[in-house]
Amino acid sequence: MTHSESTAAPHAPVSPPGRVPRETTAPERGSLTGRRTAVGEWVAESSLLIISLISILILGLIMLFLILEGSPTFSFVSVREFIGGVLWYPTDEPPAFGILALIVGSFAVTLLSSLISVPSGVMTAIYLSELAPPKVAEWLKPAIELLASLPSVVIGFFGMVAVAPLMQNLFDIPTGLNMFTASIMLAFMSIPTICTISEDALRSVPVTYREASLALGATPFETISRVTVPAALSGITTAIILGMSRAIGETMVVLMVAGGAAMVPESLFDPIRPMPASIAAEMGEAPFRGDHYHALFATGITLFLFTIVFNVLAMAVSRKYRLKG
Repeated sequence: MTHSESTAAPHAPVSPPGRVPRETTAPERGSLTGRRTAVGEWVAESSLLIISLISILILGLIMLFLILEGSPTFSFVSVREFIGGVLWYPTDEPPAFGILALIVGSFAVTLLSSLISVPSGVMTAIYLSELAPPKVAEWLKPAIELLASLPSVVIGFFGMVAVAPLMQNLFDIPTGLNMFTASIMLAFMSIPTICTISEDALRSVPVTYREASLALGATPFETISRVTVPAALSGITTAIILGMSRAIGETMVVLMVAGGAAMVPESLFDPIRPMPASIAAEMGEAPFRGDHYHALFATGITLFLFTIVFNVLAMAVSRKYRLKG
C-alpha cells in the first residue's frame, strides 16, 4: 500500500448501479413550503367565503320568511290603507289594520331620542379623544362601553319603575309611560354606540393633521372644530345613523316605557306604540295564520325596510365623506 493510499480519506458509500442518490435541496424545500402556504391560504379564503355566503343566505331566508308570512295581508287590506290608515284595531269587528300611528310613533321616538343622544354621544367622543386626561379616559371609556352591554330589558325596567314616576311628578301628567320617557331611555341606549364609533373615527385622524393646525397658530378648539371633526365626519355620520337605526328597531324599552297606545302623538307626553312594541305585544295573542298574524308580519316587513334604509344611508353618507376626504 502506498503512502497516498494510506492517507486517503475513507471512500463515501457507493450507490448501487443505476440509482442516483437524492437529496432535498433548498429550492425544493422552499417549493414544498410554498405549496403548503398556498393550500393554507386557499382553505382560509374558502372558509371566509363560505361563512360570508351563509350570513347572506340567512338574511335572505329571513326576508323570504317575512314576505311569505306578511304578503297575505294585502289580500284583505290594500297597501294604501295599511300604510296610511290611522286606526289599528286588529281584534275589532270589523278589524282595522292601519299602521300609520305605529310608523309615526317609531319615527317620533327615534327623532326625539336622537336629539338627545347625538349631541351627547359626539361631544363625549370629542372629549375622550381630544381633551380628556389619560387617567380620566382610562375609566370613563370602559364605563361608557359597559353601558352598551346592559340588557335592554334592564334599561326598560329602570325607566318604568324610576324614570316614569319622576316624569309624572315633575311635569304633572297623567302617566309617565309616554313618548318623552321612552325617548330618554332610547337615548341612554344609543349614546354608547354613537360615542364609541365616533371616538374611533376621531382617533383615526392622523396626528400630523393636529400638529400642522397647531403649528399654523390655530387654537385647540379651532383644531378640533375645523380639522379633526371634519376629517372624521364620515365615521361620525355613520355612528349617528347606526345609533338611530338601533333606536328605531329597539323593542323591550319601548314596550315597557312608551305607554302602548296605538295613536298618533299630539304632544311629547302622549303614550305611543312603535312598530317593534306592537309586534312583541300582540304576536303571542294573534291566531296562527290569521289576519292579525299576517298583519303583524307585514308590520315587520315595514320595520325591516326602514332599518335597511337607515343602514344603506349610513354606507352612502360614509362613502361620500370618505371620497371627499
